[in-house]
Amino acid sequence: MLKNINKNIKILYVEDDEIARENGVEYLENYFETIYEASNAISALQMYEKYNPDIIITDIQMPKMDGLEFIKKIRQNDKHTKIIIITAFCNQEYLLKAVELQLIKYLVKPVNEKDFESALLMCIESLSENVTNIIKFDEITYFDIFNKTLVSNGEIIKLRAKEILFLDILIKNKTRYVNYEELESYIWFDSVMTKDALKTLVKNIKHKLPKDLIQNLTNIGYKIDI
Repeated sequence: MLKNINKNIKILYVEDDEIARENGVEYLENYFETIYEASNAISALQMYEKYNPDIIITDIQMPKMDGLEFIKKIRQNDKHTKIIIITAFCNQEYLLKAVELQLIKYLVKPVNEKDFESALLMCIESLSENVTNIIKFDEITYFDIFNKTLVSNGEIIKLRAKEILFLDILIKNKTRYVNYEELESYIWFDSVMTKDALKTLVKNIKHKLPKDLIQNLTNIGYKIDI
């Protein structure tokens, strides 16, 4: 949880609605000392260039320049700043753009405190470990580990809950084979894994991924080749 003040992390909060911005800043002040705020993307760009924030939280729908255009300008030269986007809309076009722009999280209004805190924690962890949330499988296929989104050839590929968990555990342990007991505990945590269920899961997800990405070692388990 966000318990301690994060003194060295700078936040830029961009929201055109004054009340929403005040509420957001007030919440952030519980955990961060340095918070900059902007009411539009033009001002936000100026603040970004001046203060070099570590985390940007921005709305999409704003006057003068929308949030996505704002982020595109940042991403032209900066792939490292952590970005959370907040929007009233939830559709595939926005979600795809969110993945392409390497956002930490795409949150839909009204945002509850738990989801907001979780997104901030992801940002802090990503900053401390200096990792990206985008895992490339090949030139056209990649997986967003924070937003749990698989994209191939510019399209979002729908994944079932267990398929997401399967990718999760293999990516987290990419240097080794994940054994069957680990898979059962992580994916079938509330039930029993059968051989047929695992076989079907692997078969289905292989159809959605590049060829030979998932490797199997008989009587041992599975590994992802990344």
